[in-house]
Amino acid sequence: MSRLVLLSGWGCDARIWQALEGHWPPGVRVSAPDWPGYGSQPDCQEPTCLADTARVMAEALPADAVWVGWSLGGLLAEALLDHLPPPRALVVIGMGPRFCHPEGVGDEELATFRRAFRRDPEATRAHFLRWQLRGEPSPRAAHRQLLARIGQAPVAGLTTLAAGLDQLARLDTGRQQGAAPCSVYRLAGEADPLLAPAVREAADWRLANAGHCPMLSQPVRLAALLAAVAATPAAPPIAPEALS
Repeated sequence: MSRLVLLSGWGCDARIWQALEGHWPPGVRVSAPDWPGYGSQPDCQEPTCLADTARVMAEALPADAVWVGWSLGGLLAEALLDHLPPPRALVVIGMGPRFCHPEGVGDEELATFRRAFRRDPEATRAHFLRWQLRGEPSPRAAHRQLLARIGQAPVAGLTTLAAGLDQLARLDTGRQQGAAPCSVYRLAGEADPLLAPAVREAADWRLANAGHCPMLSQPVRLAALLAAVAATPAAPPIAPEALS
């Protein structure tokens, strides 16, 4: 049986993956653990410390699975390859080796966002949830679906959310390119508003009619693609119709 572990991004807990339920083919086992500090999970003692995160997540991130990290979850999962036994493969959705890029979300733009978060955390998070959905075919419908999944209430405490913004600002997995202990694949929505054009174009797969949250706008195709990776992680036979 193929196994997938789905990891959510900043400001959203694991419930965002519920959009894929009912679309998995037979023979795929799926889990979606929350990161420390999200949902009912306790905070790490040092929320920005990767070693602490690895220790807490070790059981939820087994080596016999394919890890799938979305947004900050993808950046963290790739960084944790230095701290945990590697998975069969890693799929990173909506994230390059770094979050900030001069042609995408720049360092100063993220710094401005962090200052706004310190002034009004919940309003800033609410703004981000809408912002990341701009590239979906129907942003309003995607926003309604997102809130139906995760609700209006905060999904994590301020310390955890602030630590996530710090990780977005400083984590850089570029040095691991070509030296990762497992296959690392990148998937981008063709209209992802958070990715620079060059990062989207460099992705292994680009999903048409999708932005930063393909699990909301293209759940059938995303589930098919991830199931194909889980079945043959060394060289997944992704059919063109899964992407267009």
